[in-house]
Amino acid sequence: MEYVFTLKYQLAPEDSDHNVLVERLAQAGCDDATIGVGLPGRIALAFTRDSATAWEAIYTALQNVKEAVPSARLVEAAPDFVGLTDVADMTGMSRQNMRKLMLVHADDFPQPVHEGSPSLWHLSDILAWLVGRDGYSISAALLETARSARQVNLAKEARALDTQIDRQLEALVG
Repeated sequence: MEYVFTLKYQLAPEDSDHNVLVERLAQAGCDDATIGVGLPGRIALAFTRDSATAWEAIYTALQNVKEAVPSARLVEAAPDFVGLTDVADMTGMSRQNMRKLMLVHADDFPQPVHEGSPSLWHLSDILAWLVGRDGYSISAALLETARSARQVNLAKEARALDTQIDRQLEALVG
């Protein structure tokens, strides 16, 4: 199956030559990615990868990038953190419809991971919620990719946890 996802990285100063970087990435197996180099010191790789599972697609891409650019630090795997407009675009709905769903179903609509302007959700939470409703056709590949990207981001962030604080908070945040 074909999976579409993006991996965003922070680059070390020695990896600033984009032409060399693109060549190394292609040689390491990232020839199925479109490479974006908008911000200095950053790179985004938009993959369209054939694989048996979304997890396998993302995992092998992470391995390929690590082989090509060992000093690169993962910033984010996407799609994961999204606003309502992003969800609407990915599901073929209007933003107004997504907002209406959130407001009308406030009691069971997924909680955002960040409330503010803009509010952000885990895409997998909203997609799973939509799957449980009549009339919404959600791509299984998109849901699987969103779940896998979320796991990568959670694992990346978990590495930064202070274990003592984590144990203390466990009982409080449930």
